[in-house]
Amino acid sequence: MRFAYYQRLSPAEQRVYRQSDAVTEVPLRTPATLRPRVEAVREALRQEDRARLQAATQALARAMTGRLEVAGVEVEVLEARPSNEEGELHGLYTWAPGQRPRIQVWMRTAKRGQVVAFRTFLRTFLHELCHHLDFLWLELSASFHTEGFFQRESSLFGQLVPPAAGAKRREAADTGKWSASTRRGRR
Repeated sequence: MRFAYYQRLSPAEQRVYRQSDAVTEVPLRTPATLRPRVEAVREALRQEDRARLQAATQALARAMTGRLEVAGVEVEVLEARPSNEEGELHGLYTWAPGQRPRIQVWMRTAKRGQVVAFRTFLRTFLHELCHHLDFLWLELSASFHTEGFFQRESSLFGQLVPPAAGAKRREAADTGKWSASTRRGRR
């Protein structure tokens, strides 16, 4: 299924959209070894320590991009989410020519100033990281929200956060091997 905005894209953009939609997973080598970094993010968020949360999220980003053999991304954790009449901004990925790519994520809600839930924070970070990976891992010329994009985000989350007790979920193989269907998308 393609999202409604697909019809408004140029033929070249539609091609990129389809390329993005075709990739549904981001396989991490030995994802279980990243879980202590994920727990550091959870703990810093629980303690409401913005500086520690930024350092922990940056360390996780560095480890993930290193495993995927792509250039790193700067992570900035900010306090309260900006908002307007349309809603709150949860995260933002930017990459300007001549500058290092950057992910910004907010740790507090706009209206009440409450610390966001761990799963929400991590998913927001992974969402923005997927934009980074679209450019550097898949080597796409644009990053669109496609079903494949959201599946890649979920695949990362599933590898980093173990299932709750009793949850039925297939664990990703921790083989560290790459298959032809998961290559970095070289042209």
